[in-house]
This record gives sequence, structure tokens and C-alpha cells, in this order.
Amino acid sequence: MASKHRHTELAATHRKSPTVTARKKGTRRTSSMIGRITSEIVEIREGQKRIKEGQKEVRGKLKEIRKESKKLKDETELITKQSAANQLRLDLMFQILKARAENDSAKDAHLTQTLRFVAPNLYTLYICLTVYTYKYQCHA
Repeated sequence: MASKHRHTELAATHRKSPTVTARKKGTRRTSSMIGRITSEIVEIREGQKRIKEGQKEVRGKLKEIRKESKKLKDETELITKQSAANQLRLDLMFQILKARAENDSAKDAHLTQTLRFVAPNLYTLYICLTVYTYKYQCHA
């Protein structure tokens, strides 16, 4: 009976052996999967970091574009105002010339004073225009 008992003991040892091996394989697989997952997590974090940096760069460029757009809008508005002011000055100059052509000295004086007030720097342009007009009228 001792040998029979011994035989069952050996059989039990052999049965335990595959279970231990299977556990080791399972542990290796788990470790391997954990390693792969960990490396994937690292890659994902790096990708997210690159995306975040890209978004920051895009935000910076958009901020610059908005700033430049505002600057261009302000410049355009200024040019529009200057253009309107120039048109007003030109209208006054031509009204002055018309008043002079009609020998209306009161209207001429009033418009000339208005032009001096509206455009002190362009008054010299007006004088040049007047001189040119008189020369043109004298030769006509």
C-alpha cells in the first residue's frame, strides 16, 4: 500500500506542476500586456502633449491675426475718414472757385474762411489751385 500511496503522491505532484506553470505563463502574459499598455499610455501622453503644443501655437497665430486684422480695420477707418475730409475740402475749393467765377466775394470770403478752419494744412493746396485757375482763365 505504501507504493500505491506513493504513486498517488507523485501523481498529485505532477498535477500541481502544470498549474504552477500555467500560473507563471499567465503572470508573464499579464506582465507583457501591462508593459504594452504602459508603453501605449506613454505614446498617447506624448501625442496629447504634441496636440496641446500645436493648439497653443495655433492660438498664438490666431491672436496675431486678430491683432493684425484690428490694426488693418483701424487703418481702413482712418483712410475712410481722411478720404471724406479730403472730399469735403475739395468741394469747398470748387465752391470757392465757382463763387469767384460768379464774382460773389461774400460767398468767396465765407467759403475761404471755412476752408481755413476745416483744413489749415490744405489751405496752401487751395492757394496753388487758385493760382493755377487764374492762370488758366487768363490764357483762355
